Amino acid sequence: MRTSGGFEVADIFRQHGPAYRESHRLSRNDWRVMRAIEVCRTSVLGGHKDKCDHCGHLEISYNSCRNRHCPKCQTLRKERWIEARSEDLLPIEYFHVVFTIPSELNPLVSMNRKIMYDLLFRSVCETIVELANDPKHLGATVGVIGILHTWGQNLMDHPHIHCIVTGGGLSSDGDRWVSCRKGFFIPVRVMSALFRGKFLDFLKNSFESGDLVFPGSISHLQQPRAFESFRRHLYHKQWVVYCKPPFDGPKGVLQYLGRYTHRIAVSNNRILNLQGGNVSFLWRDYADDNRKKTMTLKADEFIRRFLLHVLPARYVRIRHFGLLANRRRKDHIASCREFLGTGKTVIKENIRQETWQEQLLRICGIDVTILSRMSERKDVQDSAVTALSLQQSTGVIQMSIVHNVKTMSPASREKNVLLRHVLLLPKIAHFYPPRSSVGQSITMSAPATDQYQFKRGKEALYSPD
Repeated sequence: MRTSGGFEVADIFRQHGPAYRESHRLSRNDWRVMRAIEVCRTSVLGGHKDKCDHCGHLEISYNSCRNRHCPKCQTLRKERWIEARSEDLLPIEYFHVVFTIPSELNPLVSMNRKIMYDLLFRSVCETIVELANDPKHLGATVGVIGILHTWGQNLMDHPHIHCIVTGGGLSSDGDRWVSCRKGFFIPVRVMSALFRGKFLDFLKNSFESGDLVFPGSISHLQQPRAFESFRRHLYHKQWVVYCKPPFDGPKGVLQYLGRYTHRIAVSNNRILNLQGGNVSFLWRDYADDNRKKTMTLKADEFIRRFLLHVLPARYVRIRHFGLLANRRRKDHIASCREFLGTGKTVIKENIRQETWQEQLLRICGIDVTILSRMSERKDVQDSAVTALSLQQSTGVIQMSIVHNVKTMSPASREKNVLLRHVLLLPKIAHFYPPRSSVGQSITMSAPATDQYQFKRGKEALYSPD
């Protein structure tokens, strides 16, 4: 849901990005992310014209950047991923475990992102798998989905991993299912101690192998004695591992996945104002009873904080361990279902790839290819419908229908399929079709007496970059 301000990250980058790039030395990856967000859904990426041959209404639609750091290009990808993962869900408890490293490591992480993120993932994976396999705790192999987040609500660096862990697993011999105690996974103090030891041991190995770099303010750590002192100090810090209450079944897991999987550092709906070189946005202060507050930053500082969370190129931020590891996931899930008595796993083969229209219909129940002639319905006046168009320019698949909604009763709204589609569309505000070639046409089916066709103009809207 958009805020009243209506500002976007793209607006900030367009206004202040060129000056920021002139005054700061950016990596190629950071530059590409900024550029992609700036030109997303503009004429720079090309587009097409949609014209109704019934009323002549014309809409210009521009293409999306599809960058994973763009606030406007995540929803359809997220829905596809969640749908694929829903096939692996079991009728058991799932736990949400969060692993966080001390803030003293943040400068080192920012200078060695890929290496440090890999150390974090490896430490988390080995901690959970090792403790779960220990007969003192569970004595089974569990399944884990790890999701890397690098930010806090104030956009400062705060690397941590959210884990979804199965509340049980396969026994070491693989011939039975072992369940956790109801509502309890593994003591967090045990996980914290092992996680700390593993991470700092891996960190020492990376230092000794020369994988780490120490520029600027952390240059003193390149001396072995200074680095070892720094590492020993971290042993005495509190390493936060938090295990939240179990989810309310598989449905609760899917709701969680929808909130966390493809989230970025700041969404457009949190940006309140952009004025006078300052950016104001909403944030939640966890130290003050989760109160929502407004933070105002200089545009340069906002951009700097945003770029702290640009992932290394092609870095995989969602990973699967244990039972859910990709290599044998299907076999493990099939065995789990058999032991839990929930039936066999259906393996899909040779399935044709769906179009974006088909995915939209199946996931959201909205069919954008079927139109009903509203002017022929008794509950809508003949003059109600004056225009019909397919709009994609804002990332919203939207049928624009001009009519007086107030003249219809709630019952009539429910009966009218087309109007229900229009009222539901804001809930899927970032679904968008893939890039398409010009000269293509979209036929919108209607009764034989009235058929509308939206033709994509042959004149491309590409502007050279």
